[in-house]
Amino acid sequence: MSSARVAERVLEVRTSPHAHNAMSVEKIMRNVVFALLPISAYAVWMFGISAFFLLVTTTLASLATESAACRMSGKRSSIGDYSAVITGLLLGLTLPPGLPLWMGALGAFIAVGPGKMVFGGLGFNVFNPALVGRAFLQAAFPVAITAYTPAKALGRFTEFIPSSLAWPFMKAAPVTEWMARVRVDGFTGATPLMLRKFDHIQTDPWSMFLGERAGSTGETAALLIFVCGLYLIIRKFMDWRVPAAMLLSAIAVAEAFHLADAARYPGPLFVLLSGGLVLGAMFMATDPVGSPVTPRGMWIYGILMGAMTVLIRFLGGLAEGVMYAILLGNAFSPLIDNLTQPKTYGERRKAVAK
Repeated sequence: MSSARVAERVLEVRTSPHAHNAMSVEKIMRNVVFALLPISAYAVWMFGISAFFLLVTTTLASLATESAACRMSGKRSSIGDYSAVITGLLLGLTLPPGLPLWMGALGAFIAVGPGKMVFGGLGFNVFNPALVGRAFLQAAFPVAITAYTPAKALGRFTEFIPSSLAWPFMKAAPVTEWMARVRVDGFTGATPLMLRKFDHIQTDPWSMFLGERAGSTGETAALLIFVCGLYLIIRKFMDWRVPAAMLLSAIAVAEAFHLADAARYPGPLFVLLSGGLVLGAMFMATDPVGSPVTPRGMWIYGILMGAMTVLIRFLGGLAEGVMYAILLGNAFSPLIDNLTQPKTYGERRKAVAK
């Protein structure tokens, strides 16, 4: 029998699954980047060149850190999967626009290095890398991380916020001089959450709706963030359960507090528009690595984070609680998955001891 005849009778056996899905990690991550670009562009429009260079710095530092980590571990470079780009953009969007650029680069190094690559890279990290970097910066530089600047300042496209170009561990030029040059009067340096919590001052809801307020670089435009997240849900790049559960939980808890004491606690609309809740719910809580995989688990996970966000805002010492709520949710995610795993078909219940 000829060799060609034998080759025709060879049976090729492969493990399942045999059906292939066109959805790849690179495709999902690339579309997340596409969804973040309008938010980043709006942030630059609101805060100018300082926001632009902050986003560029955190993104390039994330890519450089991941590339260096891959080389040191002898692995093939993974920067082509866009995950480092997402980490850099998300980190930059959660930071004040005037944060010194060197701090942004340091935060990106912590986010990708200890926050991701130490665990083995994409798919193995326990916590959202961008929030790991931001948590480090908040612990290391609490003054700089809460130094906010006004939106739509005149001259924002021709002049840096002085703190942006501060040298490492050196004091920046006074912001008051810059504010005088860009014609900003009466700005206190506080976000709507800080004004409400510590000074009992209510911010105009319309300015919060449009994002024309002080805050982190990319958290102010709640409507735009929601629309960009909705794009990912419609394209099935994101599961809708986590953001729905987180936002509905925050609304329910905020409404309960507001009904109990309306003078002390703001209503749900303020809770949604005033901080980084929508950005966190749409783009960070939905990280598939750090979130549960079961439908019931996603609901529990989202409800936990939404409630914790409001509890920290209303009862804690901090004005904002989204970051800690999501990191706490990441920590509980394996336990939630374990408790909500469906039973194997045909499995019998364990006999109850008498």
